[in-house]
Amino acid sequence: TADGVYFAVQTFPAYGKLSGNTLEQVAPGARIAVKEEKRHPADFALWKKCVGASARHVLRWASPWGEGFPGWHIECSAMAQKHLGAQIDIHTGGEDNIFPHHECEIAQSECSGPSPFVRMWLHKRRIDMGGEKMSKSIGNVLTLPDVIARGFDPLDLRYLLLAVHYRTQLKFTWKGLEDARKARQRVVEWMEEVS
Repeated sequence: TADGVYFAVQTFPAYGKLSGNTLEQVAPGARIAVKEEKRHPADFALWKKCVGASARHVLRWASPWGEGFPGWHIECSAMAQKHLGAQIDIHTGGEDNIFPHHECEIAQSECSGPSPFVRMWLHKRRIDMGGEKMSKSIGNVLTLPDVIARGFDPLDLRYLLLAVHYRTQLKFTWKGLEDARKARQRVVEWMEEVS
């Protein structure tokens, strides 16, 4: 198109196999504005040209399609294949990455390499911060320095995070972190006792 090179999702019959979304279910314009030049609203960018809204993009490289940068999904596939190989045993991520991000990773990776791209997907549920998901856009992100400033050890937070099944939504509270600290301390004391 005038602004990039897109992956035509209709050319990959298995698109949606991870999330269960079908191309008929994809709501045009729900996430991003519809580009009439694309064959299907779900087509995703493999390469973005430094034109229009992307004209001032900081990262840019020369390519056969003009100066530009890789699409978000292709960055992840390229890094995974460079560092882990063409097939991955386990791929993790937040539940919000299942669609469209991981679907797009599957499509482009399996079209350029072996299938399956990933043997097992593990998606972590969100962290609930008082009735809302923890999110930078909402502004309720808790950082490790925040936890330390309240007198907790980073291992207390790790214990809390690992105490729930990865598919269970963690409801974060300071009382919960205090309980995690006490439970972790009991484990430490037991280890010191038996060693």
